[in-house]
Amino acid sequence: MMIPDHLFDEGINNSLLQNDMRHVQNHNTAVYEMTQRDYEQEQRDQLSSQDGDTCEIHDQFYRDHKLLLVLFRALAVMPITRSRPGTITFSWRSSATAYAICFYIATTVIVLIVGYERIMILRSIRKFDDYIYAILFVVFLVPHFWIPFVGWGVAHQVAIYKTNWGKFQVRYYRVTGENLQFPNLKTSIVIISIGCLLLAICFLLSLCALLDGFLLKHTTAYYHIITMINMNCALWYINCKAIKIASQSLSECFRKDVAIECSAKLISRYRYLWLNLSELLQLLGNAYARTYSTYCLFMFSNITIAVYGALSEIVDHGFGFSFKEMGLFVDAAYCSTLLFIFADCSHKSTQKVT
Repeated sequence: MMIPDHLFDEGINNSLLQNDMRHVQNHNTAVYEMTQRDYEQEQRDQLSSQDGDTCEIHDQFYRDHKLLLVLFRALAVMPITRSRPGTITFSWRSSATAYAICFYIATTVIVLIVGYERIMILRSIRKFDDYIYAILFVVFLVPHFWIPFVGWGVAHQVAIYKTNWGKFQVRYYRVTGENLQFPNLKTSIVIISIGCLLLAICFLLSLCALLDGFLLKHTTAYYHIITMINMNCALWYINCKAIKIASQSLSECFRKDVAIECSAKLISRYRYLWLNLSELLQLLGNAYARTYSTYCLFMFSNITIAVYGALSEIVDHGFGFSFKEMGLFVDAAYCSTLLFIFADCSHKSTQKVT
């Protein structure tokens, strides 16, 4: 959990004791007059990050990436809801969870039917190169069975992480006097969300056209899986970008305020805000560790099988630009790109925070 409001306030207010003596002159007569800046700060300090309506006003991050959360809920991957202003929750008895379970059962039936046919094809194959392709089709069905473990199993932690973003933004406003903004994030998410859907369709249709034995009817079991894989990569990119923007904005506000007034009070306030951001980063890791560890394992496995199959085909028959080779290279390039995006945005965010 993040720093509670009363500890956050106590940490900020205790720093005021260091400056008490400068407000006192002879005969204990206070001559300190509040400036407009001090008055505005006093007004902001009355805000509470525990108040849902206040969090709703300042939670720009939720408004910007709401579409992505809706798509995750539609695919039954993450059934979290905005149950009340400023609060995201997960409940096994919610309508979102009931929908997720029904959707998962329906798609599981399709996946099992297609999976059975793929396994029968796999058992009937004798040629080594064809065997590799058949294995890939079965491997791509595996992420469906991870959903309860990497989605529903961590939904409560994800809800806490998302809720604390609203609290952090209220505290950010209290300390800096500015609302945390995420330029072009909403537009990027719309483009990314549409791109995730189109990429899944194009990827599956290209494999259907390039690889023998991958029937068009079999693609029905893969659409939600590939879309989920794409969206998990997009979600990590959005979270990393948000952390990067928050740390950069906090740093810029600190430099600007220090140039106006460099005091122990100001430094203490920003220190507590930075600790708050650090805890938010820890919540991000705790919420998604299970999801992205399995995600990376799946990508590495897929890349290894696809590259091994393509190189075996080249060694046996030479590089002839056959459909089999191109299909495996498309698969390897697709998984490598998603893995690169995941690693690259994590690295850049770490650099920015540093």
